[in-house]
Amino acid sequence: MSIVVKEENGFKFVDEGKGQVLLLLHGLFGALSNWEGVVTRFSKNFRVVIPMLPIYEMPIKEAGLEGLRKFVEEFVAFKKLDNLIIMGNSLGGHIGLLYTLKNAEKVKKLILTGSSGLFEDSMGGSYPKRGNYDYIRERVAYTFYDPNVATKELVDEVFETTKSIPKCMRIVAIAKSAQRHNMAEEIPNITAPTLLVWGLNDTITPPMVAHEFNRLIPNSKLKFIDKCCHAPMMEHPEKFNELVEDFLVT
Repeated sequence: MSIVVKEENGFKFVDEGKGQVLLLLHGLFGALSNWEGVVTRFSKNFRVVIPMLPIYEMPIKEAGLEGLRKFVEEFVAFKKLDNLIIMGNSLGGHIGLLYTLKNAEKVKKLILTGSSGLFEDSMGGSYPKRGNYDYIRERVAYTFYDPNVATKELVDEVFETTKSIPKCMRIVAIAKSAQRHNMAEEIPNITAPTLLVWGLNDTITPPMVAHEFNRLIPNSKLKFIDKCCHAPMMEHPEKFNELVEDFLVT
């Protein structure tokens, strides 16, 4: 299905289906297309909502995790959402954890995949180099076990973003904010049932990170997907959706 982006009150978002809200939070370079398989599968039985995080537009002084958490709070309040199932990939998982800790009464369940918050090797240990297409192609491919998943369309999208100096400044500020904010002492306070879906070959948030999340979050279960790196919902959408569905119906 094609994803339709709506705009209200300065927010851009996807809102498909009816029922309990499944709120999806994308990563630092996360395009809405990353979630296409999830939207298609779950909008039949859930209301799937994806706010477009203002990663490239927010004031530079607010470009960090705290600013993004506040943005999600404002969006949830504006849309009058409640009884949330939050699903976050990479940076989106980190924001989901922060939101859940501050708004535990609103979160029914939590799903994390390749989440930052404990350790991540963002951009393969370096920051985006403006104007270098080969570098961007290599870094995008680094996100996947199968580099062919890094389509030219996806690489072009990231390359266009990194050509902008203001956007690059925000990306670096947010990435540094995420690396500084280790949540090891906070996440034992997560009470919502939590599913961790991890790529067994994740090079950015390696499997040891998933095991540590599993150890620290009290009511959590961990599932690995083989031959899969940092974005399981893109590389193995069917397997990913099966694991999520099993978790949602229990």
